[in-house]
Amino acid sequence: MTNQDQQPPWGKKHKPQTPEEVVAQLINKLQDFFTDKKNPPPPGNGQEPARPTSPFANIGKLLTVILIIIVLQGVYSSFFKIAPSEVGVILRFGQYSRTTPSGLHFKIPYIDKLYKVDVENIRMEEFGFRSRTPGQQSMLDKRGFDMESLTLTADTNVINVAWIVQYKVADPYSFLFIVSDVKQAIRDISESVTRRIVGNMDFDYLLSNRDLLANSVKAELQAELDGLFPKGTPGVSITTVQFQDINPPDQVKPAFNEVNEADQDMKRLVNEAQENYNRVIPKAAGEAKQIIEEAYGYQAQRVNDAQGETQRFNDILAEYKNAPEVTRTRMYLETMKEILPNVQTVYVIDKNQQSPIPLLNLSSPGLSTAQPKQQQER
Repeated sequence: MTNQDQQPPWGKKHKPQTPEEVVAQLINKLQDFFTDKKNPPPPGNGQEPARPTSPFANIGKLLTVILIIIVLQGVYSSFFKIAPSEVGVILRFGQYSRTTPSGLHFKIPYIDKLYKVDVENIRMEEFGFRSRTPGQQSMLDKRGFDMESLTLTADTNVINVAWIVQYKVADPYSFLFIVSDVKQAIRDISESVTRRIVGNMDFDYLLSNRDLLANSVKAELQAELDGLFPKGTPGVSITTVQFQDINPPDQVKPAFNEVNEADQDMKRLVNEAQENYNRVIPKAAGEAKQIIEEAYGYQAQRVNDAQGETQRFNDILAEYKNAPEVTRTRMYLETMKEILPNVQTVYVIDKNQQSPIPLLNLSSPGLSTAQPKQQQER
């Protein structure tokens, strides 16, 4: 046998093994504290039975227990812990006292009130859809959110715009107490700003400039939210505005596609016409300029030739006046020198010849050179 088995029964203590036994034991101790638990005297000893106790006899004990509970609760609530991503805002008698960083801190019980605010995690608001995460897949549910996403563009097109706004808490006190519902304020202002900016843009411009639209909405949204808080203490800081989808409503998609196709055809025809214009007009302008320049050149040539001929005629006239016969003969010889090399057939006619004129073929290759010379001398 072990030492535990040899221990006498009166040295053993009964320890409760289950929570139910702990609660039952505590209730029994409280009942023993508030009631005088005395054994009744044995019958026949001549003593009178005990009188019933007054209901106010144990008020002092009750107040003592309540005071102990209050003190224990106050001591327990005096120490608090702030998570690394949070800060604590302490109010003392309803007024702002201080802001505590992460860690273990102390506050005056029943006087200081603690509010914990997450300032590191990014909060997100979705417009025109809601994210559903069944299992490990994320899905976008757009049913029933048309009132958030429907808007009108500058070219009178009704479109569905889905976007998200991400923000962080910048000033915990302003976030808690300046605006009663910051989340709803962000949603209302974001819808108003987005509809105003989209209403000033055409649909085609929106499709090709989503980043510009997001930046404009972010800047105006931050400015509107800053106006709700005291100067220098903005409650929230907008980190991201991102547009997920920009499409026409399902009811008008067929008509919108037809209009879009017609618009694309119009742009294609305009581009083709512009291409023809860029090809034909510069070419025609170049040809016109070429013709004009050729005309100027021809004009200058004709004028110069006329002036040269005039000067040549005047020079010949002056020589002719000095020696008419010599000048006439020289002009005849120069003219014949230019003409004869181009002559293919030569006819020599004797003015005294009465019979038919004999033909002398000077162009025949077999004819000797002496015969044409003799015939020419005749």
